[in-house]
Amino acid sequence: QVQLVESGGGLVQAGGSLRLSCAASGTFFSINAMGWYRQAPGKQRELVAAAFSGGTIKYLDSVKGRFTISRDNAKNTVALQMNSLKPEDTAVYYCNAAAQRTAGYEYTYWGQGTQVTVSS
Repeated sequence: QVQLVESGGGLVQAGGSLRLSCAASGTFFSINAMGWYRQAPGKQRELVAAAFSGGTIKYLDSVKGRFTISRDNAKNTVALQMNSLKPEDTAVYYCNAAAQRTAGYEYTYWGQGTQVTVSS
């Protein structure tokens, strides 16, 4: 079992900042990638940022230059620093991890989601 616990969501005015954190716990062999997705009402869930083994980083185009993902491989945590927030960033944000409970068998895990609301 792998559990992902998120924190840091809330209400902020446009132009403000929030920092989301996620910690993975449980029994697993390794975590190959950690990242953040978001889903706004009526929209598809989209990848916001991801940190892959080996150092590769991927960002959604609309958040480049504003959001920064940080992964601590030793502690199995990931954070998302969100600056210059816009109303269109409003969504439920989900922590995501690709983990192996045993070597060679990878599963996708999700946090419960944390609400981010940006007012104009």
